Amino acid sequence: MSLQKLTDFSTYKLSILDEQGKVDEKLLPKLSNTQLVELYSHLINLHVFDEKALKLQRQGRIGTYGSCAGQEACTVGTAYAMEKQDWTFPAFREHGVFMTRGVPMVNVFQYWGGDERGSKVESDMNCFPVAIPVGSQPLHAVGCALAMRYLKKDAVAIGYFGDGATSEGDTLEAMNFAGVFQAPVVLVCQNNQFAISEPRSLQTRAETIAQKAIAFGFEGIQVDGNDVLAVYQAMKQALEKARAGKGPTLLELYTYRMGDHTTADDSTRYRNKEELETWRKRDPIVRFKTYLTAIGVLTPALEEKIMNEAVSKVERAVQAYETMPAPSPSDMFDYMYAQLTPELAEQKKNFLAHLSRVNNASSSKSGEGPGFP
Repeated sequence: MSLQKLTDFSTYKLSILDEQGKVDEKLLPKLSNTQLVELYSHLINLHVFDEKALKLQRQGRIGTYGSCAGQEACTVGTAYAMEKQDWTFPAFREHGVFMTRGVPMVNVFQYWGGDERGSKVESDMNCFPVAIPVGSQPLHAVGCALAMRYLKKDAVAIGYFGDGATSEGDTLEAMNFAGVFQAPVVLVCQNNQFAISEPRSLQTRAETIAQKAIAFGFEGIQVDGNDVLAVYQAMKQALEKARAGKGPTLLELYTYRMGDHTTADDSTRYRNKEELETWRKRDPIVRFKTYLTAIGVLTPALEEKIMNEAVSKVERAVQAYETMPAPSPSDMFDYMYAQLTPELAEQKKNFLAHLSRVNNASSSKSGEGPGFP
């Protein structure tokens, strides 16, 4: 009998930019000053969008909304590292992924306003719609990654999920498939410390979420999710590895959700002010701004210009969203499948007949035209 050590596992945490805006020069990604400003602009666009969306929800102009305040670097940093041909599979807090990849802001407002037409993007943008079921989209990402390899496409799939999703079987199955088949996929976990009201400490006894990748045979890295440079660098390296046929990576972006889970939540019931204030000092945008200012890339005039452009862009998107013609009720049938099934065709026929009867009855009573397009 003998006791033999079989493996020597280790995980790492990547941090480049600290809370005072100082960097580790040896780890800095190779970004030009123009790219640094562009990256900052994406962060500001997302921040302004997020604040506006919260106001619109409170005014009843969109539906329930999930804020990304405090997590801006996670989505912008990862999306900025992607190539155009890569595929993204978001959860519901990845607004920054859509907009950084070029999806019009009006689409994102549409989606949160309950108009599913907002999920329709240009075919070459390779952004799947928001997935609401917790932990379902990592499976979709791994499946897409395998399809890309089968088709010999130079594309990587990226699946986003929160720390709560790592308690779901679907996510673990996705990780197992990714490891077994060495899929060209990057699995991005936004660990914002809470699965709605459930703290991360009650979800797993593992010291990190990153180390969960070890069991499935691939690399897991914990990244300071409030450091946009570290997020970008970790994502860039993970994408390069996947593109080179060296398999998947799990990125645990260690961050914090500053707002409520959604506008239907009240986080004051399970979090305290001291915790919020601690994380407020780690704000990813303030940190990056401090660095850019220190190196002379961001001036007060440029900062004002970026903010004004972001405000203008958001207001134009709101106007476009609110003046858009209403969708046709038949859309719910026409866009469920590529080709209408016999059952749905029958339902559509009955539904439209019912609408016609209702509209005719309404018109005869009020003398007005039909109530549906």
